Amino acid sequence: MGQFLIDILRRFRRREEGNVSVEVAFYLPFLLGIFAATYTLFDLFRQETVNTKAAYTISDLISRETAALNDDYIDSMFTLAQLLVRSDSGMSMRVSVIRWDEDDNRYYVDWSVERGDLMNVWTDGTVSDIEAKLPTMPDQERVILVETWNNVEPAFNIGFSTRNIYNFVFTRPRFASLVAFEGEIFSDGTIHDDEIDDSVM
Repeated sequence: MGQFLIDILRRFRRREEGNVSVEVAFYLPFLLGIFAATYTLFDLFRQETVNTKAAYTISDLISRETAALNDDYIDSMFTLAQLLVRSDSGMSMRVSVIRWDEDDNRYYVDWSVERGDLMNVWTDGTVSDIEAKLPTMPDQERVILVETWNNVEPAFNIGFSTRNIYNFVFTRPRFASLVAFEGEIFSDGTIHDDEIDDSVM
């Protein structure tokens, strides 16, 4: 009996004819899985690149402003950011102007606004949480900080959960030492009128 089974296996090994349908049934799920995984990974990397470029675009546009911004301007920047990234993904954006005070040896928030549901504005009390990410600056220097947060669903279910894409981009004001914001309530609850301080304009 044992020899009989060995002979059958030997004959099976030597046979060269095959059935395309059977081979396709074996290999097609494997190939489709590879294609789905490749496309999903490529799409996630592409989406990260798109989000980074969108954040840099918004930051660059704001850095060129010389007049005080307002809510309508921030709304338009948020709309632009949403157009630049995937439309079916949840997105939030935070724009802040951060100032370094050498005497106090700390950062202060000139103003901070957010759009979307995933972020809160920075305040003088919370900006220390990102101190390690901020650049080294001279006394009273300011940077425009643009942050975007985007929740992206993978194109195919290959074991990845929702991808949270976070971007942290800062730019120095180009044509003025300060990009102001009209009527913004600051972190200590007072109204700061940036027009008063002529030394920073």
